[in-house]
Amino acid sequence: MFIHINEVLYVFREPQCPLSSETDGEHSVNFDSPCASTSSVHNRNEEALGQETVKTETVRGLKRKSLHGNSFSPMQRFFKRHLSVTLLCEQSWCEMKTVYSLLKPFVKRREMQRAEVQIGKEIHLSREKEIQDVVPVDILTREDAEAIKLLNMLHMIPLLEAGERVREFPVFGVLEGVFVLGVIDELMYNQKGELVLNELKTRKQNSLPSSAQDKVNCFQVGLYKLLFDGLVRGEVKKDHVLNHLKLRSGQVLGAGVQAHAKSIGVQVTTFEELVDALLITVSCSDLPCIDLLQIEYYHQGSSGPIGTRVAPFDEAQLRAELQGYLAYWTGQREPKGVDIEEAWKCRSCLYKQTCDWTKNRLQVSDQQAAHASS
Repeated sequence: MFIHINEVLYVFREPQCPLSSETDGEHSVNFDSPCASTSSVHNRNEEALGQETVKTETVRGLKRKSLHGNSFSPMQRFFKRHLSVTLLCEQSWCEMKTVYSLLKPFVKRREMQRAEVQIGKEIHLSREKEIQDVVPVDILTREDAEAIKLLNMLHMIPLLEAGERVREFPVFGVLEGVFVLGVIDELMYNQKGELVLNELKTRKQNSLPSSAQDKVNCFQVGLYKLLFDGLVRGEVKKDHVLNHLKLRSGQVLGAGVQAHAKSIGVQVTTFEELVDALLITVSCSDLPCIDLLQIEYYHQGSSGPIGTRVAPFDEAQLRAELQGYLAYWTGQREPKGVDIEEAWKCRSCLYKQTCDWTKNRLQVSDQQAAHASS
């Protein structure tokens, strides 16, 4: 988790306390401990704001039938108070894969260790360090950790207003009744004066992605635009942040955090004061809504550019798609896998041997074949 303050990349230096349980390869926060644990310095984490405890032992112990016959919604069952843009994008690729990644986090962690994933992280980090250095910051509480990210935003807002390029800009807000978090790769102005969101993607193949992958990427940047635009329009309220993330409004910030706040001209003592300062600053800024969404593809082998695509944005269509995905998380429907036309996705899936959706589809195919032969 990173911070850009005075063009410095700040990272959390953790206090000496045990790490809490892990999920999806990221350290979560143990609410019973005064210490806040974080992920690796170089591990991009879209759930940086409001990390939560996922009780993996309970989740792992769920029987397969709990995918369907359970009175609790998936948000409740997986102990989630919010969702990340990354998780929603994984869901848009294959919902069943997303569910199994939560039920089997050890498989997910193994997937995140793949060489292509690590290369992608290295390319992202290299781009980030082009405009900032790495400096550790001591934190003692969850509120300290989140405060650092808000200070990061407070510093980047005037830089962006001045026409400078900023990277790793956190965004958050309530979309269709659910609190969603994300991190924008890059924001900048083009020669036309348009505010451009630029998302970096790395690929093993030296070619542009298929339409299926491109659809997921367009969905991702569209969600970022909804969240960013909501912030500058003043749609995000203090209660959204405090209540959805279960943060203590009156928590006094650590000495190190307060020192960094003063260094950028922010005089705050408590976390609530900082939230107020951030929301007032971003909503009263001269920042416009995002004008252009583009996705920049780089080759992992050569680190060279492959090409750039402009992503379309249709808010009504995007929200309709999002509502469909959120219907699963809020318990309105059961999870579903890919359509038969996209069954090719299953070939490389780590969960294909245990996936109920795949097994049921094969059974139907066998029944249809037997019926045809008779």
